[in-house]
Amino acid sequence: MTDPVFWLGLSVGLVAAGLLGIFVALIPAARELGDAARSVKKFFDTLQRDLPPTLEALRLTGLEVSEIADSLDDGVKSAGRIVKRVDGGIEVTRSQVQNVSTTTRSVAAGIRAGWKAFTEEEAKRGRLARSKESDRLPPEGYSDR
Repeated sequence: MTDPVFWLGLSVGLVAAGLLGIFVALIPAARELGDAARSVKKFFDTLQRDLPPTLEALRLTGLEVSEIADSLDDGVKSAGRIVKRVDGGIEVTRSQVQNVSTTTRSVAAGIRAGWKAFTEEEAKRGRLARSKESDRLPPEGYSDR
């Protein structure tokens, strides 16, 4: 047992057995790594094929959303202007209604004054006519017969 060749052979045999064990263990791991590499390659091919159109669609969607937001902003501003115009129209209408109310009161007062003057004039004419008739009538108790 003190022979150095024996120990050298035993050492080389153990190293060879260890390396063989390592290589046997590496074979399934290498296969799995190869499968993973193919899978990654397919994934990157899919990304390379599908990602640019998707990113372009996202960019276009962002532009469309921006246009819609601008359109909504314009619509809100337009609605604000319309509300201001309607408010102004309401104010003008309110002042016109007040003017019509004043004019109506004035016309009504004029009609009342005219009616009063007319009825008083008629009453005066009636009294005058009655007084003229009474002047033409014979006095009471007078008879032609």
